[in-house]
Amino acid sequence: MHPTRLLALVFSLLSPVLCSAADDYQPGPDSKPQEGVPKGDVLKFEFKNSKIFPGTVRDYWVYVPKQYTPDKPACVHVNQDGIQNLAPVVFDNLIAKKEIPIIIGVFVMHGRVPSGDPATQLDRYNRSVEYDGLGENYARFILEELLPEVEKITLPDGRPIRLSHDGNDRSIGGSSSGAIAAFTAAWERPEAFSRVFSSIGTYVDQRGGNDYPVMIRKAEPKALRVFLQDGSNDANGTGGNWFLANQEMLSAFEFAGYEVNHVWGDGGHNGKHATAIFPDAMRWLWKDWPKAVTKGTGSRAPVMEVLGAGSEWQLVGEGYGFTEGPAANAKGEVFFTDIPNSRIHKVALDGTVSVFAENTGKANGLMFGPDGRLFACANGNKQIVAYDEAGKMSVIAEGIESNDLCIGQNGNLYVTDPPHKQVWLIKPNGEKSVVDTNDKSGIAFPNGIRLSPDQSLLLVADMRGQFVWSYHIQPDGTLTAKQPYHHLRIVDGLMESGADGMTLDSRGRLYVTTHAGIQFCDQAGRVNGIIAKPQRKWLANVVFGGSNFDELYACNGDKVFKRKTQVKGVRSADAPIKPEKPRL
Repeated sequence: MHPTRLLALVFSLLSPVLCSAADDYQPGPDSKPQEGVPKGDVLKFEFKNSKIFPGTVRDYWVYVPKQYTPDKPACVHVNQDGIQNLAPVVFDNLIAKKEIPIIIGVFVMHGRVPSGDPATQLDRYNRSVEYDGLGENYARFILEELLPEVEKITLPDGRPIRLSHDGNDRSIGGSSSGAIAAFTAAWERPEAFSRVFSSIGTYVDQRGGNDYPVMIRKAEPKALRVFLQDGSNDANGTGGNWFLANQEMLSAFEFAGYEVNHVWGDGGHNGKHATAIFPDAMRWLWKDWPKAVTKGTGSRAPVMEVLGAGSEWQLVGEGYGFTEGPAANAKGEVFFTDIPNSRIHKVALDGTVSVFAENTGKANGLMFGPDGRLFACANGNKQIVAYDEAGKMSVIAEGIESNDLCIGQNGNLYVTDPPHKQVWLIKPNGEKSVVDTNDKSGIAFPNGIRLSPDQSLLLVADMRGQFVWSYHIQPDGTLTAKQPYHHLRIVDGLMESGADGMTLDSRGRLYVTTHAGIQFCDQAGRVNGIIAKPQRKWLANVVFGGSNFDELYACNGDKVFKRKTQVKGVRSADAPIKPEKPRL
């Protein structure tokens, strides 16, 4: 029996729940006031200054246990749709028994935009927008607006409220759409919320929540502990079947190695069962605290085949204007550009970072050629240039507004020209020509460009679209068989993938920097996994480097990072290699 199913069975046996008939769940002693247990305070407030959801007003309540003292920041539980599950009473009892830490509860309603005339006009209700919608907006509202407002509160007895900002000290929960809102906040900000309580969660197609099971399977696992509750008589509507959707979520969590628990019952779309099991759910979510919630083990996700257990991002360098264009020489040393400061930096094999070249014409994309020279897009001067090992620069071509480039073992060099939606070919003799143009249709913003490991295909990322495009390279260097090929995931709320730089490994997998992270695709063009960004800034480019070419370097805003992988990268400056045939 799977361990999470065993835990669910134990919960059903131990939980003090009386269930005499279908959907007749009753709360147990931990959900009722107990004699001698200190009773916390519950205060009501209104919030109406949101910039993230402008014009909205909402009520919220703050529960503060009697045991709270402001000398230490308190743990936090945030619940959507206000007070549910008899939470203040449950917290009183469990805190008194020291089964959970001292927790301040924040219970917030969804926003609404008041009408001009309540007698004749309807308010605009923001519940589905805020709760069912994916993306970071609701998490930002909680973290940037609501919780800072709570920390301004002084209790009637003079105690100021101090909340922990550590995600390990925070849980978040809700029911129905409030449940998916809670999970989305933790998914988007796992460093801010480590523990999730989800009751009758709306993981169906209201605003894209049905995508979560696939996203969980593909994304790099996050440090989250999740408790799911649902019933076999939950809603079944145009968006999907709630109970089946929650089972899909459980299956995805187990596949990806998350620490997950669940209780299924026969209830409908209501809070009866959740209220009955809420004390046990809180015990499980907060077990072993303050020990940190960690990423689960035993993941079967393809992303872990690339990364391996224990692989994390490490800082290589910081303090740059904007980093781009990483390229590895034959030794595995990595070079990258700092565009605003017109510099190229070198990362030695021992990790030392030094300046390789200055006054680079705001060099962007880099790539080593088969002759050992470092080619660069000096777009500030509208030139393609090359540097020898000593850093001496020579001009290869002029009059090209370039972004990125790649060069094959035969010396043919391809360049993306975003302003004109073109791809250029520069031959070893200096002859240049446009080999693809997208003035009417096709690629909206040609950005990253790479060759397949066997150098038979040219791959071009469309930053403003959803695809990496594939071309077949003819013997004379011209291109045929143009096709939108690698299908990328677009972050909810955005209209473009943000596809920028790319690199490949020896098995032919393509790694693409996007808004969602580093998406890697198999040779058939399917996203197999998504590696998390090192930091929440523009993720510009990646390359494999290091002495074994098994370290993935990432240019991410003002910093450069690296992490160990279980795969090896390929360089187009080397002899072509034929990867294994993909599974179709």
